[in-house]
Amino acid sequence: MSDDLAELRHALHQEPEIGYDLPKTQAKVLDALAGLPLEISTGKKLTSVTAVLRGGKPGPVVLLRGDMDALPVLEATGVPFASRIDGVMHACGHDLHTTMLTGAAQLLAARQAELPGTVIFMFQPAEEGGGGAKLMIEEGVLDAAGQRPVAAYAIHVLSNLASGVFATRPGAALAASDSISVTVHGRGGHASTPYRCLDPIPAACEMVTALQTLVTRRFDVFDPVVITVGSIHGGTARNIIPDEATFLATARSFSHASRSRLREETMRVIRDVAHAHGLTVDAEYAEGYPVTINDAGQAAFATAVTASLFGADRATRPEHPVSGAEDFSFVLQEVPGAFTFLGASTAVGDQDEGPSNHSALAAFDDAVLADGAALYAELATQRLTAAAAD
Repeated sequence: MSDDLAELRHALHQEPEIGYDLPKTQAKVLDALAGLPLEISTGKKLTSVTAVLRGGKPGPVVLLRGDMDALPVLEATGVPFASRIDGVMHACGHDLHTTMLTGAAQLLAARQAELPGTVIFMFQPAEEGGGGAKLMIEEGVLDAAGQRPVAAYAIHVLSNLASGVFATRPGAALAASDSISVTVHGRGGHASTPYRCLDPIPAACEMVTALQTLVTRRFDVFDPVVITVGSIHGGTARNIIPDEATFLATARSFSHASRSRLREETMRVIRDVAHAHGLTVDAEYAEGYPVTINDAGQAAFATAVTASLFGADRATRPEHPVSGAEDFSFVLQEVPGAFTFLGASTAVGDQDEGPSNHSALAAFDDAVLADGAALYAELATQRLTAAAAD
């Protein structure tokens, strides 16, 4: 990679990029784009960067997106460019995405004269739970060029996929991610006389079990859902029945139909179990990111472009979607497009044995940066060229 891209990548590893506050990263991106023929604007609600490249020939608009933020993880990779901020790490490879998108901006700017249309570069913070894509849409990123994009593309690295392999599929690419928060209210007392109390702990445990049964008995196995209870708390001592018990869960789904049913079904089970125990319950189902749904035509196009650049053996189609979630889903609700994975594993041997994204040991192969930048640029160029021909 070029010295400029190397410097940007190193700088991104130093920034505690969680939430919306990424001023140093924003400054580095602006520095990397300086001197290019771009119309640049920054966000009001978050430290986003939107850059518009107008080609020398008339044509439509294509959007390319790269996310920028990190995770609250204490890095344990031992790499020379490891985070200098304790408890903050680029465990999902977003620094690579930013670097690749910056590289694509440089490549496309060099071809500006023959480019038949316009490219929007969407540098987005707050993907890790902050919904930065939605905020950027509200601030007008999709209309930054004066007309809506005809297509949108994003690339995401994976630390446990073979380095240099691209993977995309039509339809659901990633899951919707929602949260369930439950507080079961009882009446505390001495553990030796539970009949004098209303014990919330057995009810909470029954709810957890019932939610697991719900997944297998109320949903189609070919349109699956996942409910995982990741946190459960109740009580302070072995001989005290507490007044309340709480648990938190994540709910994942791969279709709009299953997602809409999840709220109804989970809330019904929780309320009914509480009622059966003579207890009250506060339960909240909060929608997070929608299903990331690739347009079938754009997914096929992205696969074809990848194969033409790097060979058919590096353009793969996963059999199943990934159960993680992505806020690029908000873009794909508005614009047809495709979300593509790029393998960046540093593991030797079985890739599945390597640390996954979000792990403190997640490491990414820098060698994929040039290929990612090239694919971004070629997707935009070929899509604009095809649209102009039509």
